[in-house]
Amino acid sequence: MSVRVTRKGQVTIPKQVRDRLNIKGGTAVDFKLASDGRVVLVKAAGNLTSGRNAFARIRGAATVEISTEQIMALTRRRS
Repeated sequence: MSVRVTRKGQVTIPKQVRDRLNIKGGTAVDFKLASDGRVVLVKAAGNLTSGRNAFARIRGAATVEISTEQIMALTRRRS
């Protein structure tokens, strides 16, 4: 299974490989250099599949009820 490298150094991972490694759009991958000169593609550990998922992990919920107008007033307040 051969692929071409673009001028920007990009390659398309064949669907068969993506399916085997469960690689979806935004999945991080690593390239491992083997001692025999081969390069091995592996799915990265602790994967962030997208910026949206990274945000969801740290997103919290407000514990104080405050209106948008009050928030805007607080952000505009000068010290």
